[in-house]
Amino acid sequence: MAGPTTAERGERQQGSSGPQPPPAGRLRPPRPRTAVALAVVLLLLAAGLGWVFYGSGWLRVERVSVSGTRVLTPEQVRRTADVPVGEPLISVDTEGIETQLRQKLSRIGAVDVVRSWPHGIELKVTERTPVLVVQKGRNFVEVDKEGVHFATVSQAPKGVPRLELSVSRSGSAAASLRRFGEGRLVREAVRVAGHLPAAVARDTRTVKVRSYDDISLELDGGRTVAWGSGEKGARKARALTALMKGAPGARHFDVSVPTAPASSGS
Repeated sequence: MAGPTTAERGERQQGSSGPQPPPAGRLRPPRPRTAVALAVVLLLLAAGLGWVFYGSGWLRVERVSVSGTRVLTPEQVRRTADVPVGEPLISVDTEGIETQLRQKLSRIGAVDVVRSWPHGIELKVTERTPVLVVQKGRNFVEVDKEGVHFATVSQAPKGVPRLELSVSRSGSAAASLRRFGEGRLVREAVRVAGHLPAAVARDTRTVKVRSYDDISLELDGGRTVAWGSGEKGARKARALTALMKGAPGARHFDVSVPTAPASSGS
């Protein structure tokens, strides 16, 4: 009888060799004990961090610093912010404090509340700057570059022009008021003030608004400037500078049409 062939002997040897090792490079899954130990370590680590941030006395609010104030005092800002001193630093509601400061202190235009680890809160304040004032009885209301009426003071800030709304309730001026509204006319006056040459801005006492297209300036020495609307402000500023240099003794200037400026009086 013929013996087994070479192929049959190979099959027998392969079948009797037992389970084969996993291919090289394939990782074995972690043993149950290893997985449990790893989970316990992670849990303990999370609990430890939670205690450090919330339960320990290492990372709690101990000081509140204020920067950026000019008219407001640091104490006013701190008192209004009402930062919870002694509480965990991580739990301080910075966005809530920012909102509270802007709502209660209208002079604040922007504020950034920052955690200063390990024990501080920083209140970085940017105050609004008046570009015009509106007289209300004996007081003055400050208006910023966005046309926001933000503070009432007993004395007008030095060097800030007075805004005078002299809008007629009849005729074309009334139509302008109905179309644009008082708020838009105030913003146009602010826009004009922002384009004034530095030398003119220093001498400006009043920005007078009669309508959207009829804004004028009253300067020191009884001089006046017819500006027109707030449009083409940069071109009007250049034209006014040239007029004043060319006619230094003039008292009345008209740049409402910047391509045809005019001056008169002496």
